[in-house]
Parts: sequence; C-alpha cells; structure tokens
Amino acid sequence: MATRASLSSAPPIASSTAIELRGISKSFRIPHEVRDTVREHFLHPLRQATYETNDVLRDVSFTINTGECFGIVGRNGCGKTTLLKTIARIYRPDEGEVFVNGLLSPFIELGVGFNPELSARDNIMISGALLGLSRRDLHDRFDDIIAFAELERFVDQRLKNYSSGMQVRLAYSVAIQVPFDILLVDEVLAVGDARFQQKCAQTFDEFRAAGKTVVLVTHDPHAIRVHCERAMLLENGAVVSIGSAGEVVDRYFEHEGISEA
Repeated sequence: MATRASLSSAPPIASSTAIELRGISKSFRIPHEVRDTVREHFLHPLRQATYETNDVLRDVSFTINTGECFGIVGRNGCGKTTLLKTIARIYRPDEGEVFVNGLLSPFIELGVGFNPELSARDNIMISGALLGLSRRDLHDRFDDIIAFAELERFVDQRLKNYSSGMQVRLAYSVAIQVPFDILLVDEVLAVGDARFQQKCAQTFDEFRAAGKTVVLVTHDPHAIRVHCERAMLLENGAVVSIGSAGEVVDRYFEHEGISEA
C-alpha cells in the first residue's frame, strides 16, 4: 500500500494555527541480531538479520493554536519525543502530514551539538551558529546566555566536567536566544533544579505574552496542569485524549489507575 508523508512550513492551515498534524505514523525496524565486529561478518557472511517493527506513532492528528502553551503527557516510551522530533523535522513520518506555521526552536535532546571537550564559551559560539545566530548576535547575547544559565564562574570550564543540570541550563539558555515563533521543549523541567524550573516557567509566560507558541513534552502531569492551557495524552503512540490541561491530567491519572498526590 502506498503511503503519504510530508513536512511543510506553509499553509494549508489557518493563520491562527501554529502546528497541525494529520494522520502521523512512524515506525522503526529493530534488528533481532546485531553483528558489530568484522570477525562476525567474516564468519557468517550470508547470515541474514531479522527485524521486527516497532510502531512508535499511530495515526496521530491534532492542532496547536498560535500563542498557546500546549502539553503532551504520557508515560515513558509512549512516543512523546519521537512526536516532537517529527514536528522538528528530525524524523520524517512514514504516513501523514505535518504543517508548521512559523520558525521553530527545538529543545529536545540534552547536549546535542555540544562538544564535551570544549568550554561553555566555545560551545555557545558553535551551537549558536548552528542554530542560525551570527557572530555579532552571539557576542551581543553572550552575557545574557551565561547569566540566565547562572554559569558565570564556569564559563571557561569544559562541558565534560558539568553536571547534567548545568548542561541543561546552558542548552536551554542558548535555545531561547534564537528568534522563533514556536518553542519545542522536551523534559527540561525534569532535569533542572527547582530554581531553574521556576525561571523556565517565567519564560513560558513571557513567550505566551509575546504571542509565541510553546509545546511542552513531559511525563509529569503536574507540570502540564500548571503551565499549559490545553494538552494531549499519548499512550502507545496513539492519542487517548485532547482537551483542557486539567481534563487531560485527570484523564491521565484515571488511565494509569492512580490517584493524584
């Protein structure tokens, strides 16, 4: 059967719509046998690897409005990060269509684009350039990036000596300096400490006040209830519920069979 998959930055979507997904499906092939060495290939040159298919996203459709904070919640392994990467064009869907109306700034994987052997100063210049900032932009915004990340004392220290919390502060600080209309955020609130989580929450409020769109992916339903207007519950790659943040969080606890603390 023929499949259709496309990614687009242009309408046909309404100007009030930031993101629209139509029937998105995504699968990965998982090998049953992995041959990692030359010796294994030499000893068994004709052995055929077998695969099974892991259906990560299953016919996912939803719309995110311009200027809203939209949450995506679900247990680990339900497909949240794959969905975010599909929106960010890191993955191409097997089926369905993705429409994005505006510039994206993805904050998806901690440390992507960072070189652990280099200092924070050098990594800011490199990752910022990869995200589209000019050398002048980086020079003008450098102090703000370091100040937001609270890394003034460690700016010339190699990243391999940073804690995960320090790295996430630096990565998020760089990501929000890039001009964007839509910010994709994956689990930043789960890695940073309480102080940094509060600073992130403040930026979410500032972005919404400026008419920007925030997509917050997390397995923490409390963060969804606090920060988002609407949300979606994802389970085994399929949409279970879409609605107000409070309704979706209630559905999450009901679906998991647990009571909210």
